[in-house]
Amino acid sequence: MIIADLQIHSRYARACSSQITIDNLEKWARVKGINLLGTGDFQHPLWNKEIKEKLTEDENGILWSKTGFPFLWQTEVSLMYSQGGKGRRVHHLIFSPNKEIADQIIAALGKRGRLDYDGRPIFGFSSIELVDMMLSISKNIEIIPAHCMTPWFGLFGSKSGFDSIKECFEDKAKHIHAVETGMSADPPMLWRLNENVNLVSFSDAHSFWPWRIGRECAIFETELEYNKILNAIRTGDKLRGTIETDPRYGKYHYDGHRNCNVTLSPKETRALNGICPVCKQKLTIGVEYRIEELAKHENDYKPENAKPFYSLIPLSELISIVYNYKQLYGKNVWGIYNKLINKFGNEFNVLLNASEKDLLEFVNKKLVDVILLNRLGKLKISPGFDGVYGKIILNNDETIQKQKSLTEF
Repeated sequence: MIIADLQIHSRYARACSSQITIDNLEKWARVKGINLLGTGDFQHPLWNKEIKEKLTEDENGILWSKTGFPFLWQTEVSLMYSQGGKGRRVHHLIFSPNKEIADQIIAALGKRGRLDYDGRPIFGFSSIELVDMMLSISKNIEIIPAHCMTPWFGLFGSKSGFDSIKECFEDKAKHIHAVETGMSADPPMLWRLNENVNLVSFSDAHSFWPWRIGRECAIFETELEYNKILNAIRTGDKLRGTIETDPRYGKYHYDGHRNCNVTLSPKETRALNGICPVCKQKLTIGVEYRIEELAKHENDYKPENAKPFYSLIPLSELISIVYNYKQLYGKNVWGIYNKLINKFGNEFNVLLNASEKDLLEFVNKKLVDVILLNRLGKLKISPGFDGVYGKIILNNDETIQKQKSLTEF
């Protein structure tokens, strides 16, 4: 089984850790339980040089570290343009089947703008033009709209997105086979949109720490070859599901204004006509509201080909909340985290597979209960809004029930 995080950034992307290296990505991917990473930012000249120095490509388009960890050629671009009389801002992932094609992608993008100033470069051409450009290079390049529901830069975003894949890509829509859910949306929300595409999830990690890398992943059951991964994304066959962050924990789930400390449900926003009750300016409309605007189905709709998913909060955050430790990177959190990793091998094994009995041998019952509630998607969370993460609310009344482990997908 392949647990893949294919939306990574390098240290050359804005707002990303300066300590991101190939070695650090591999180290913490192994700790997390990931066994395939995107390279991130392959078009950036300095990062591209590091990729080629540190990794060796096999005949199936997979890059390998010297210690045997696999990567896939991946980058992300930011498109800012006008279409349909409205300014648009959309982020897209690009996967390349091999080094040769990656170099051709770099050459094509380099003709349209600078590639050296940001790991996620900005271009002024449309999503339609991006598809045309990639198709002219290779039919095996994959384009996936990233964090598709976020207000800014999401394909369906409330601020600068579109109402459908067809509206965005027009006659090129047939070349879009999947969308990436992003932290503020999950599969049940996106099932309601009636878009005939597969759903994948990736972290959009801006650092290598385990509370960022792998917070969302796609699960494949296929050989570790680019074309096999591509086929799974395009057809859904061998795409076994996703690991999601609970959408309420995402930064744009509810509506609101962070500067005014105002957070509102869609119903409350409609009652206020979308105006902040404090500053009287327009509210930042979140993902839940936007889903209601675009939905073609009721909120209990589930398509026949729906894939299973897990909704999880990272282990470091659970430890921090249970013990009231303020810093995720503090020694107290690391002490408990490392004890669990040393016993169970990786974080996903702790979060998804470790038994209650085994966990109780190493940590207290309160943390074990929270880990099990997390596994079931039953944590209480105050929804995030306007760039502010959601907050987990602990109580001790929840009933712990059994759920299939990851290996039983």
